[in-house]
Amino acid sequence: MSNFHIFLGASVADAAARPLHWVYDPKKLKKYIKGKKEIVFLKQNKSPFYSIKTGKVSGYNDVGQVMFKTLKTTKKKSDILKNFKKNIIKNFGPGSAYWRNLKLRKKYKKIKWRKPLKGPWIHQNILETIQNIKAKKTITGGTKVNESDGYCAALPYFLYNNSEKELKRIIRSVANSKINETYALAKLKIIDLANNGDQNSIHTFVKKYRKNKYFKEVVHNIKKVIRLKKQNHIKVVRKFGKACSYPGTFMGSIHSIITSSNYRSAIVKTIKAGGCNCSRANFVGSYFAALKGLNDIPSSWIKKTLPTKNIIKYI
Repeated sequence: MSNFHIFLGASVADAAARPLHWVYDPKKLKKYIKGKKEIVFLKQNKSPFYSIKTGKVSGYNDVGQVMFKTLKTTKKKSDILKNFKKNIIKNFGPGSAYWRNLKLRKKYKKIKWRKPLKGPWIHQNILETIQNIKAKKTITGGTKVNESDGYCAALPYFLYNNSEKELKRIIRSVANSKINETYALAKLKIIDLANNGDQNSIHTFVKKYRKNKYFKEVVHNIKKVIRLKKQNHIKVVRKFGKACSYPGTFMGSIHSIITSSNYRSAIVKTIKAGGCNCSRANFVGSYFAALKGLNDIPSSWIKKTLPTKNIIKYI
């Protein structure tokens, strides 16, 4: 069995959280999930910003799907990055469903959203990436916005080739900032420890890199989260930030990991914390798939996730 079950774990988690993506109002979130036995894969979209079919993944995980497709269709290893850039344009650029929503999407900071737009939402990092391609014919990626696109792009590639130099190139192709690179690599190293059977991979990472300058801030922030292990997860996520940006999204994910015993409970917990649940779910889902294997992902959830058929063929 290949390690692509780890990417499956990320994809299923993202799709499970997606109908409640970007619900920042805790009162509204409580109302949406009240009395429900299952809060995953809600049939009716509750995201206030955009609406896509339940079972589809958010734009974060879709970056990973583009990389996965690129890996499947590229014969020469040296062509992967070049083809990935082309496929990013095809999937997110002019003519795509993402691009069709661009005019309204650009207004989101200027207007009060009354109803979600129909179709997917393009992320700032990807938008900047495409704009840079059109202007310079090269991808430089977003420099100001810190989102999970870099990790989602790098995860399938990491499962195929874990060369750190190449991983950095992949991350920076869609998220060109030091903070994106650092936190995405930290996630991948934690995933690697879990995949190799380390039951305490978060603490192992801290111990292993405590004197490492590159991961100094990451280690410092993990220690902060560990000190709050006994605190309520929703409160901890609110403290560090419910948005998509680093380091908050990373710290919220770490808290979900260290306070959960399995895939299902960790993802439900992640969703209940609100905000950008999809960015956190991608890391949390891939972590538990790495640690506990394919069987820890609920089979009913796998069936409900639309991109899984393509991934399962390679597991």
